[in-house]
Amino acid sequence: MTIERLPTSVAPVILCGGSGTRLWPLSRSGFPKQFLVLSGDDSSQSLFQQAITRINAIASPEIKLGSTLIVTNEEHRFLALDQIRELKGMQATFLLEPVGRNTAPALSLAALQAVTAKGAEDQSQQESADPILVITPADQTVQNPAAFVNALQDCVAVVAADQDNKTIAILGITPTAPETGYGYIQRNSARGKNNEFAVAQFVEKPDTKTAQAYLADGNYLWNSGMFVLRASTWLVALEQYRPDIASATKAAWNAKTTDQSGEVTFVRPDKVLFTAVPSESIDYAVIEKCAASASNLNGSKDDDAFTVKMVELDAGWNDLGAWDAVWQVGNKDGEGNVTSGDTLISNTTNSLVHASSRLVSAVGIDNLVIIETADAVLVADRANSQDVKSIVSQLEAQKREEKNLHRKVARPWGWYDSVDEGERFKVKRIQVKPGASLSLQMHHHRAEHWIVVKGVAEITNGDQVLTLTENQSTYIPQGQTHRLANPGKEPLEIIEVQSGSYLGEDDIVRFEDTYGRS
Repeated sequence: MTIERLPTSVAPVILCGGSGTRLWPLSRSGFPKQFLVLSGDDSSQSLFQQAITRINAIASPEIKLGSTLIVTNEEHRFLALDQIRELKGMQATFLLEPVGRNTAPALSLAALQAVTAKGAEDQSQQESADPILVITPADQTVQNPAAFVNALQDCVAVVAADQDNKTIAILGITPTAPETGYGYIQRNSARGKNNEFAVAQFVEKPDTKTAQAYLADGNYLWNSGMFVLRASTWLVALEQYRPDIASATKAAWNAKTTDQSGEVTFVRPDKVLFTAVPSESIDYAVIEKCAASASNLNGSKDDDAFTVKMVELDAGWNDLGAWDAVWQVGNKDGEGNVTSGDTLISNTTNSLVHASSRLVSAVGIDNLVIIETADAVLVADRANSQDVKSIVSQLEAQKREEKNLHRKVARPWGWYDSVDEGERFKVKRIQVKPGASLSLQMHHHRAEHWIVVKGVAEITNGDQVLTLTENQSTYIPQGQTHRLANPGKEPLEIIEVQSGSYLGEDDIVRFEDTYGRS
């Protein structure tokens, strides 16, 4: 009798945290780089969408994919939700961090979610209670998706072959230069049946001379930050090496709340308890310690030790850690320039020019980065593009809003664009999605005039409920309870004119809110 082998259960995990400060002014804390459309195998997709698409492409007759687990900040949940809904038919569970605590606690949330899946009489469903996790950051780009898929499938095969659940696989990137901005992985030279190599050690970011030696050696690869291991393997290893992180994360998880938004589940660990979780990366908390314990000089290995394997990835990978990296992976013209948006260039070479909201022209420049947005312009030498973080630090010290938000701000109900402002007034253009509504709210220090320019508006203004169409308007007095909703099937657009003694976004009292912000 032939026994059919069941496919391996795999849960894709997207780590969608971080603020991407080196890509300011496009990337900001309220709209970080993973949600930007920058580069890669599909220019119409954000880096976050590319990551989801790539990782879900590993499905095969041997690999059964479960719901994608997305670990992101509570603040970014609606950005991520909007973008994942553009990927038709994608199932996802959002694990929402109330505060950032680096990647080790983030992965712990994903592992806890994976092992709490309920078993069943069906063996394939029982297996999914301890799936293999395939973990990738949300802010990388890959120019050869097919090679990426093959390498990850090899990693899954390496982990699945270990019946003791003690194996961790990592993707090592084939180095193309003596890069000093990455950590490295030293491998042994013997290749396994699934194209894996044993990891000898992890090494920190080197100086230039050491990086050149690594490149010449041939057995040192860049650390990609992409891992494959069983959910239970991570939880056991974390308990062994960082019990403080394990216990604190589990406490926050046990006090979680869960809610639904259509086809997507939101899981929220307890805010107070999660804030107490120590901040640490996956590498420092566990992976490097596992590699060290498994690499004894005499070749012996403790029964409790974990084995770290590495599969090489040569696929045009880049983590887009600075504007120079965006230039490197961009589509260059004959003079080595990468341009985006409304740009005109002359006698310009080896430069990156990005226009978001107006014409940007460049004449007689070389090796520069020019990034334009509606409220900020960056000009930098490509060789110094890593230092953009110093500008962000100055913005933070001066408490300037350009660090956090663009002029056009995404909201779960749509967006607003602050068109103009002056003493005691501000003008906004507001768009509301079909069927969406803002909160029922009140302002202490300002009044508002609303003019409908497109669509149909349902407006609660005190005790009145009004329906307004194009070119109609209403006035919201200071202190009046009000709400704006779009009952139609097309986007609603209004012009809002605020007037008063204080016009900050924090002058808002919410009484009811569809999005849990009241």
